[in-house]
Amino acid sequence: MSGVTAADPLPTIRRIGLTGGIGSGKSTVARLLAGLGALVVDTDAIARGLTLPGGAAMPAITQRFGAAAVAADGALDRDYMRGLILRDPAAKVALEALLHPLIGQAAEAQAAQAAPGQVVVFDVPLLVETGTWRQRVDRVLVVDCEPDTQRRRVQARSGWAPEVVQAVMDRQASRGQRLAVADAVIDNGADVSLDTLAQQVRQIWQDWRQFPCPPGGAL
Repeated sequence: MSGVTAADPLPTIRRIGLTGGIGSGKSTVARLLAGLGALVVDTDAIARGLTLPGGAAMPAITQRFGAAAVAADGALDRDYMRGLILRDPAAKVALEALLHPLIGQAAEAQAAQAAPGQVVVFDVPLLVETGTWRQRVDRVLVVDCEPDTQRRRVQARSGWAPEVVQAVMDRQASRGQRLAVADAVIDNGADVSLDTLAQQVRQIWQDWRQFPCPPGGAL
């Protein structure tokens, strides 16, 4: 007979999927988790590396979107691509089809470098949209705030016009869709201080480090 018996300890949580909408403060939560000992795998950073000059994704991107998608230094022209995606949703689908398999491979390669017993946090902005990450992690942690707070934060840091910020938000999963997949939610609303945010992160870290992953969980 196979499977977990009453005498067998259940495996503990080892893989956390971290997500949140643009401007939610997800990167701050990722840094706090790293400070608690997690290995953070930043899929946005992986995507940027794939689209730098000489990046592994650039030949396929150039073939699919043409020279206009390539900046003078050979990297992805992000402003051009952002504008194209906002005008043509099919371009977003095509770009993700090129990038996501490469991102997934690189993310798993980084995760394999974790020390024995170390928790791996996959920082995945598009965790809900891709539809595959939920099966690859033990728990999903969502960083949440009000849409108005998202807009203000993004405008303050990027200088984008309000309509551009809103268009980017509209292309992401909705707040309700993110909350629907959450095993826990971090509140990072407009009135939440960094100390309060850190307290929430520490509490979830403590809870999940002691909480067993049920049989059949992704490990």
